[in-house]
Amino acid sequence: MKTFFAFIRKEFKHIFRDKRTLIILFGMPIVQIILFGFAITTEINNADISFLDLSHDSYSLKLKNKISASGYFHIDDELNTYSDIEKSFSKGKSKLTVVVGENFGTDLINSKDAKIEIITDASDPNTANILSNYLSAIIRDFTIESGALPPPNLVIHSQMLYNPENKSVFMFVPGVMTIILMLVSAMMTSITIAREKELGTMEILLVSPLKPIVIIIGKVIPYMVLSIVNAMTILLLGLFVFHIPMNGSYPLLFAEIILFILSSLILGLLISTVSNSQQTAMLISMMGLMLPTILLSGFIFPVSSMPAILQYISNIIPAKWFIVIIKSIMLKGAGFGTIAFETYVIAFITLILVILTIKKFKIRLE
Repeated sequence: MKTFFAFIRKEFKHIFRDKRTLIILFGMPIVQIILFGFAITTEINNADISFLDLSHDSYSLKLKNKISASGYFHIDDELNTYSDIEKSFSKGKSKLTVVVGENFGTDLINSKDAKIEIITDASDPNTANILSNYLSAIIRDFTIESGALPPPNLVIHSQMLYNPENKSVFMFVPGVMTIILMLVSAMMTSITIAREKELGTMEILLVSPLKPIVIIIGKVIPYMVLSIVNAMTILLLGLFVFHIPMNGSYPLLFAEIILFILSSLILGLLISTVSNSQQTAMLISMMGLMLPTILLSGFIFPVSSMPAILQYISNIIPAKWFIVIIKSIMLKGAGFGTIAFETYVIAFITLILVILTIKKFKIRLE
């Protein structure tokens, strides 16, 4: 029995000496429960919306204040004309526009048909439906509080831009395409240098005259070609099987896809440089990328409803920006000027990843 307990003590010592095992054992569950607890929510808080007031009276002002005070919405942009609505949506921040009809206050007082339009960006149909339902309830409460007798007949007209049929596939196909490209590309390169270490061929690379940047480029190019083929396959399935519209420029879309694939490949290569085995690299790329990418990219759950710290973390995830880009090009027909900011963010993240990968690339074996 003493031998048995001594063996158990030895195993505990081995576990506590291995910091990576401890991180996986205790760190991963903590990170996962925090992500799941705060990120998985269908509630909407402080969603950015636009407001177009065609009445300009005290009642429309009260309505705007009530919407802002609800806690569900933040009026980010006050528009002047109908033509400004699509411009507001093209920026990618506003998800809904409230249009208060002319003579809104007069119609309320005289118990006539008071008209309000709710125009949503239905490229994300789930969020659009939730926002529309929240806002409709707030507007109805407002008419009851107006005190008009008899109660006015409120006419709320809802309109969904970019996805008039409210198809959820318009949201899922671009999102799934992003997730697949990021995970597959990162996993492919995450094991490449780790495999060299395991097979003992790393010494050959280190004694060769090739510089780290040349080795990194040489590792990335084959996987880049394979990932582009993968991306084109997914895109063709989306266009011809799921009938996702393509309203933008194909060259621009291809260029953005290549940039996103490059950032994913470099991220996988960075994981590979800090991993000693293929198993470790695979575990990091799967557990360390899959959950944050799915939960914090805005693919399923709105980022604006998450705690501020998670919103900041989401900004360093390339998938968040690429989802905005691909939806803007395919569904909204956006040009480069509209998605320039998102493109520059991904390019900057890619540059940082390249620098970190070169610095982490060890020119001597341990």
